[in-house]
Amino acid sequence: MSILANAEETRWSLARLLSWTSEYFQRQRLDDARLAAEVLLAHVAGCRRIDLYTRFDDVLDDARVKHYRELVRRAAQGEPVAYLVGEKEFFSLAFRVTPDVLIPRGETETLVECAVDHCRRASLTKPLLLDLGTGSGCVIVATLCELKNATAFATDVSPKALAIAEQNARRHAVASRITFVEADGLALPKGIVPERGFDVLMSNPPYVAAEAMAGLDAAVRDYEPTIALSDGADGLSFYRQIAREGPELLTPSGIVLVEIGDGQESAVVDIMSKEGELVHRGSWKDRVTRRERVLVFSRASSET
Repeated sequence: MSILANAEETRWSLARLLSWTSEYFQRQRLDDARLAAEVLLAHVAGCRRIDLYTRFDDVLDDARVKHYRELVRRAAQGEPVAYLVGEKEFFSLAFRVTPDVLIPRGETETLVECAVDHCRRASLTKPLLLDLGTGSGCVIVATLCELKNATAFATDVSPKALAIAEQNARRHAVASRITFVEADGLALPKGIVPERGFDVLMSNPPYVAAEAMAGLDAAVRDYEPTIALSDGADGLSFYRQIAREGPELLTPSGIVLVEIGDGQESAVVDIMSKEGELVHRGSWKDRVTRRERVLVFSRASSET
């Protein structure tokens, strides 16, 4: 990093810093090297990524160059860029993230798409949703931004995660439509469940098996909250809980939407049908990989 270490003295422009960092990240084999460089540089320059390209001749002051150099160093060592800048885009919205919450991922947008599509197709005028394990709140906040008349409950076992989720809800002006609840799984406090039940129960649960944790990318395994990644068992514990306890929380025509990991479809369908008497109504695939990403279930007694 000798060239970048002398960036203050050489007074590099944003264009040169971006070019050097992109190449450096490529040599370090970082995913999306150019994007990572843009996100870090825009953060330090105090502008949007797109604005970098109209400010290529600008030169950062020494303090900002020093800060940028430190962020580049940490990113090269594997620390997630989203945590370094404290923000990640999801469903075209910016969300605050810290190491207390998972970093939102593009494949999880499928969960939002499925919830929105169901509510519109079912002509639900005022849908009530439950987001189990909300984390940063990205799923429920994005969903409510699309469904202007929807309200929701969002749960998480982590008070720190809930605090981040509430901040993101306020940021996108949906906080008045979400009730945040600290709860372990579906163990909701007495009296909090609406009498009519939920139209949609949605969740991106910890589905990584304990034995698979070692095989995760180091940036995920070493930096993101383990409690949000794995159940410490076979990766299916939360699906079992949803199967057992979820149906009684639903309206008669309510549905369950769950994100799954690769290769889990048959196991989750089996759990939902045998332990929860839920009927598999279909699957939504990730736009990029075309893998099964979200499974849809309804109560066995439902005609929908």
